[in-house]
Amino acid sequence: MEMPKVVRCEVNDCAYNTDNCCHALAITVGDEVHPRCDTFCHSMMKGGDRGAIAGVGACKVYSCMYNNGLECNSPEICVGYKGQEPDCLTFRTR
Repeated sequence: MEMPKVVRCEVNDCAYNTDNCCHALAITVGDEVHPRCDTFCHSMMKGGDRGAIAGVGACKVYSCMYNNGLECNSPEICVGYKGQEPDCLTFRTR
């Protein structure tokens, strides 16, 4: 299984975001119910590896149709704000 990439991140106030690209090595999505980006870090300092595009290391949202054994099996995901939360916008209920 190959780790899906975060092809777009619209959470511009995240420390890992530069030009709508996530530069964390991997992100974790959600808890058992909500598809929140758990890797979100509000900071003035930029982090991550500018040469990397984040993958989805784990998805803890059981109800997502792309969740297979706590791993995301979507080909790619997008992250952005849903209300006040930085969420996986690719999330779809089973």
